Amino acid sequence: MADPRFFSVQGPFSLGQVIEITGAVCATPNADLSQSFNDVKPLEAAGPDDVAFLENRKYVEAFQKTKAGAVFVPDSLVERTPEGVIALVAARPRRAFVTLAQAFYPRDWPEAGIDPSAQIDPTAQIGEGCTIGPNVVIGPRAEIADKVWIGAGTVIDTGSIIGEGTSIGPNCYIGFTIMGARCQIQTGAQIGRQGFGFERDDAGPLHLPHIGRVIIGNSVEVGCNTTIDRGNSGDTSIGDGTMIDNLVMIAHNVTIGKGCTMVAQSGIAGSSKLGDYCIVAGQVGIANHVTIGDRVILAGKSGVAADIPSGAIMGGTPAIPINEWRRMVARQRVEARAARKK
Repeated sequence: MADPRFFSVQGPFSLGQVIEITGAVCATPNADLSQSFNDVKPLEAAGPDDVAFLENRKYVEAFQKTKAGAVFVPDSLVERTPEGVIALVAARPRRAFVTLAQAFYPRDWPEAGIDPSAQIDPTAQIGEGCTIGPNVVIGPRAEIADKVWIGAGTVIDTGSIIGEGTSIGPNCYIGFTIMGARCQIQTGAQIGRQGFGFERDDAGPLHLPHIGRVIIGNSVEVGCNTTIDRGNSGDTSIGDGTMIDNLVMIAHNVTIGKGCTMVAQSGIAGSSKLGDYCIVAGQVGIANHVTIGDRVILAGKSGVAADIPSGAIMGGTPAIPINEWRRMVARQRVEARAARKK
């Protein structure tokens, strides 16, 4: 069980409730729907009162040794269920597991209220049921919707709009931004700062004023210490449901579609466009003025310097189709081994 100093667990939940919460189908005949479960755990750590999951065949051996009371499994692996374990069939076992985990460990929303040390401009609008922490600064004409949580030391700059049910962690900066509902902005994120744009000649760099905004859709997550620059004339925009990890850099005038995932230490340079449902793995670099289609996957440490069509899976620097990149790497290994033998 999680450390009670930091996390409070709900439940227990009966087998019937687990099925209702997750939509899984019980494949164990005569299973007792009143059987109680206290927690979710990995296969190796789970006991009779816990629920685990199996999605990858490489963990079948751990599945057959598990002491879990119930396990979410794909239909194709039900017959491998060990005796005494209840098989819960789910099309996506890990998603069912996560859904149940959210029920056991719901989001801990602080009690509503405004800390006396917060500095809120008289022209700012604050919705009902908000939680505003110590030393928060909310600037003129900012609009904070209902049930927003803002952590200690965060600045919401002039005119910015924060949608309903959004949480913003401590020590963030949000400026020149219109943000949708139910977003999660983690500690230290910087959204709406001026971008890195210069006009250069022999007289030295001349900074280009950035007079655009950041537009963030609904249910977007922005990780710790991630930076999203505002546009220099148009807007930087992030689509609904996009998940951005810690330490990601998004430059001015970038457009990111809905449902995308950007992993830690990746970066996308100015005026580039990322389509819907793309996956950008760790340490990927995307050059400026690049257009990437929908459902593109970029392998870790890829370097993207040219447009990519929808549906492509790319790797390497410069990024090329993933199978071509794998063949190239394999060939280099063969050549390296041959050279060492000489």
